[in-house]
Amino acid sequence: MRRESWRNQTAEFTGDSLVLRAYTDAAIPAGVLPLIGIEDAQGLRRELRLADYYTDGLPAGQWTRVSVPIGQLAMTLQDGRTFDPHRAATVFFEQWLDDGAPHTLYIDEIAITSGDPRDTTPPPVPRTLRARGFERHIELAWEPVQAPDLRGYRIERSTDGTRFKAIDVQTSWFNRYVAFLGAPGRRATYRVRAVDVNDNLSAPSETATATTRAMTDDELLTMVQEASFRYYWDGAHPNAGLALESQPGDPDLVATGASGFGIMALIVGTERGFITREQSTARMRQIVGFLETADRFHGVWPHFMSGRSGHVIPLFGRYDDGGDLVETAFLTQGLLAARQYFKADQALYDHITALWEGVEWSWHRKTPDGAFLIWHWSPDYAWKLEHPLIGWNETMIAYLLAIASPTHGVPGEVYYRGWASQAQRAVEYRRGWGQTTHGDHYTNGHSYYGIELPVGVATGGPLFFTHYSFLGFDPRGKRDRYTDYFENNRRIARINRAYCIANPRRHAGYGPAAWGLTASDGPWGYEAHEPAPHVDTGTLTPTGALASFPYTADASLAALKHFYRDLGDRLWGVYGFRDAINFDEHWISPIFMGLNQAPIVVMIENYRTGLIWKLFMANPEIGAALDKIGFVRDR
Repeated sequence: MRRESWRNQTAEFTGDSLVLRAYTDAAIPAGVLPLIGIEDAQGLRRELRLADYYTDGLPAGQWTRVSVPIGQLAMTLQDGRTFDPHRAATVFFEQWLDDGAPHTLYIDEIAITSGDPRDTTPPPVPRTLRARGFERHIELAWEPVQAPDLRGYRIERSTDGTRFKAIDVQTSWFNRYVAFLGAPGRRATYRVRAVDVNDNLSAPSETATATTRAMTDDELLTMVQEASFRYYWDGAHPNAGLALESQPGDPDLVATGASGFGIMALIVGTERGFITREQSTARMRQIVGFLETADRFHGVWPHFMSGRSGHVIPLFGRYDDGGDLVETAFLTQGLLAARQYFKADQALYDHITALWEGVEWSWHRKTPDGAFLIWHWSPDYAWKLEHPLIGWNETMIAYLLAIASPTHGVPGEVYYRGWASQAQRAVEYRRGWGQTTHGDHYTNGHSYYGIELPVGVATGGPLFFTHYSFLGFDPRGKRDRYTDYFENNRRIARINRAYCIANPRRHAGYGPAAWGLTASDGPWGYEAHEPAPHVDTGTLTPTGALASFPYTADASLAALKHFYRDLGDRLWGVYGFRDAINFDEHWISPIFMGLNQAPIVVMIENYRTGLIWKLFMANPEIGAALDKIGFVRDR
């Protein structure tokens, strides 16, 4: 049983005991209880005998709390390496004594924790439990319990209103819970208890009852938008107001690009009535105030920041200690949409304008006549990460904003010399990541599954290429020298779906309503999944299909219904759809991800009303930039 991992995770547990729950149908005598062991982050292993601690064995027909001390396992080996149980990566079990009889032991709720085992004081009772019924699930929410030793919440359900049964435990990270009932017209009553590290239970909360009900397509869209929006509202960093990289995850790791997307989701949530205008204005002031004091490098924010201090977190290594132009472009896209939405607040408008005009896009040409924008700059290592922004990919918005900047702009010709470059450096770059000559000169022209692709490498790449730059930038009815990008994006989405239907690698779960290959976590970590066999691992990401609503409305709606109605018992959670699913590996992402929830909110809204497109394009600098590039109206 491996530790759940996320970016910037602290590798060390502070607890002194390994605690778990164990259940067996038939009593297991002490002599045949298994060994329990820990493998640390170095791959070193130590075991101990459960029989030494549970001399009476484990009883049948009940869940038993098992607690064993781990400090005694620490030791230094002959080669100088030290086994450290507090840096546990895996907990494993081994047969100890072979008595010739089968024994089955069910294990749940494994944790390394600390606390006085003599403490029997229960935590406070959860307050203000609320229940809302949707088509296939009931959503519970309550006020978070304030207790230093809180471990989580026990969820109890009754179908007759009187007899309650424990159905699940929610982690202390969330004060929400989703009970997926699977069909409309089902009624249930719930209550919640807080539970601490010693398994002390609070008294039950007041009860709350709800019924699932049939929902229209429009209601389903709103449901998905609201759940995903909460990632950026309920789950924002309490000091910065910005988006965390993932949830669960490092509670201080603020993601710059995801925060820009989250700002646009904040606007949608306001217009949809999920929060009030006053609430969103206060949050936006908090965000802007934080960004004004956070680390910037020639006006450019880093990829990751501490939400407490605003200082850069070099997550990808020591060279990642400076400005990230692409993440800054994603953030600025959101800020400019917000500048128009909150323009009645003159002070807020002016503060956003100052942030926008402070970004030194021209610095990232590296030299005054540089053809390319360069992704990173470090105050300690300068241009050590020599990564030019070359399309077709997600970085188009960086060129549009660099050309649009009224203070640190670059010439319109850089769009063609850099982003759409035909130079050998650009050709080799595209061939390198695409492993093909298709699209290596920016234009493509080949057909895939009967769909011709004007621009893009190979089959167009992961779907986030068609999302991230187009959350604010409205591509409809506009054409540069090469293509109309709304139509180009539509074709990339259609090719992505057609590939999943063809399913050349025969992955489980793919089909007409199960598509969407894009960047997400997967069983082996974060990967950019796309419709090409060498980068198709069988991982489907809901945001791929759902953030494509403006391009493929019918196919995206079919995917939404499939993900929710057929897979919702596994895939739907407190912030909407979990990050990804891989049927081959029987794996579902344990997290929600900041980069992937907001595009669902924003692109569904752009499909429904065009709200964020209208706001972003209302900034006069954007139209002027398109004129400098040479975009023309596409009839």
